[in-house]
Amino acid sequence: MPVVPARPGLDFVFRIRASIAPARSGGPGRNGERLHIAITGGTVDGPRLTGTIAAGGSDWPLVRPDGSSAISARYTIVAADGTPVYVRNDGLRVSNPEVTARLRAGDPVDPSEFYFRSAPVFEAPEGAHAWLNEAIFVASLCRDADQVVVDVFRVT
Repeated sequence: MPVVPARPGLDFVFRIRASIAPARSGGPGRNGERLHIAITGGTVDGPRLTGTIAAGGSDWPLVRPDGSSAISARYTIVAADGTPVYVRNDGLRVSNPEVTARLRAGDPVDPSEFYFRSAPVFEAPEGAHAWLNEAIFVASLCRDADQVVVDVFRVT
């Protein structure tokens, strides 16, 4: 019998609720419209990690001409024990123009109406949180008023 790779699974590890400021735009550019969204704080809660989101992070999404958005966020989780964890979270949001307009207006939109996924990468020091350096993670995201909710899963 030939050897084949293990089938990956997903384990929920924590939920991020990142508070965000209104998006700022410099207008359309060659590759689309680049936005700046300040990350002003938030919480982390789950079976593997709890803590807060430090103010001072940013998301720099690129809204492409077709309306999809390439997400590019950088921020810090401060674990409950005080350990800072660097987060680089890149992803993709795809929605029709009507849904995009509602999302940008801050209106409630059911997550089933759009695709919003990311692949967060964590950089943690040795110790209790080193497990974040030793796996691949994926996330499902949605908006909730002035927050972005990020459910993070470890790929097994």
